[in-house]
Amino acid sequence: MKILLINGHPDKDSYNHALAKAYEKGLKQSEAEFREIVVSDLQFNPNLQYGYRKRTMLEPDLLQAQESIQWADHIVWVYPVWWGSVPALMKGFLDRVLLPGFAFKKREGSVWWDKFLTGKTSRIICTMDQPAWYYRWLNHRPSTVAMKKLTLNFIGISKVRVTAIGPLRLSKEKYRIDWLQKVEALGRKNI
Repeated sequence: MKILLINGHPDKDSYNHALAKAYEKGLKQSEAEFREIVVSDLQFNPNLQYGYRKRTMLEPDLLQAQESIQWADHIVWVYPVWWGSVPALMKGFLDRVLLPGFAFKKREGSVWWDKFLTGKTSRIICTMDQPAWYYRWLNHRPSTVAMKKLTLNFIGISKVRVTAIGPLRLSKEKYRIDWLQKVEALGRKNI
């Protein structure tokens, strides 16, 4: 299996980076091929300046990201939930990479579209400062809905699993270590 790990947290000293490293550690214990994208390492303008009206040339890092997305069988996203969404830099990455012609194509004269990234699976590993149950039942999982249904399902990735970790802000070290071990096991199982 070919796995792409995408880390969307802008701070390299964050717990999200530790989670990504734990997943990678698990991958190295499996037979999977893998690649990693650390969004904060990429050189690109996150602003989709003209929307889809006018094409903006993709920077080399974004062309490489598209190639890695195309290559992967399974894509793992690691990011924090900020204001019910993904970090701005990750949102810019999504806007600039998952373009018409690459990830999907709207049909002429129709409200429907063709999905170009079918056959892939995905996992979202997201962290938050609220309890995961509160995020799910009271806030209705806004970033999960946006990523899973409105982004990944939209481009053809239909099987998406979610690992929501929270609350982090007041968590004890044992809680964080336990989650690192669980995420490492996910990597080892390639899920």
